[in-house]
Amino acid sequence: MKKATREWVRKAEADYQLAAKLEKEKEAFYDHRCFLCQQSSEKYLKALLEENAISITKTHDLDQLLNELLVHYPQMRALRRGLRFLTDFAVEPRYPGEWSTKRQAISALRWAGRVRDACRRLLGLRPRRRRRHS
Repeated sequence: MKKATREWVRKAEADYQLAAKLEKEKEAFYDHRCFLCQQSSEKYLKALLEENAISITKTHDLDQLLNELLVHYPQMRALRRGLRFLTDFAVEPRYPGEWSTKRQAISALRWAGRVRDACRRLLGLRPRRRRRHS
C-alpha cells in the first residue's frame, strides 16, 4: 500500500473512532458525530482513489467520489444510498440553523461503519473492531 494511502486511512480511522467515542458521551454531540462520519467516509474513499492512482477531486460529495471508484469496485454501488445520506453532513451541521438528530447520528455511524469496512476490505486491511469506551 502506498504511503499516501496509509495516511488517508489513518485520518479516516481517527475520524471514525472519535465519532464512535462521542456516541458514548453523556452530551449528544449529534452534529459533530454526523460530520465526523461524513469525514471518515470521505477519507476512506479518497484512500481508495489514491491507491488506484485516480486523481483526488477536492469535493465533499461522496456520491461523486463513488462514481469515480465504480470502474474499479462495482460492488461499492450498494453504498450509494448511505453515501448520499452522509454527504449532507459535510457542511450544513457546522453552521447555525441546522441541527442533526439522534436518529441521524445513529444512522451516520452505521453507514460510516459500512463504508469503512468495505474500503478496508478492498485495501486488503483487516477489519478493525470499534473500540469499547467506558
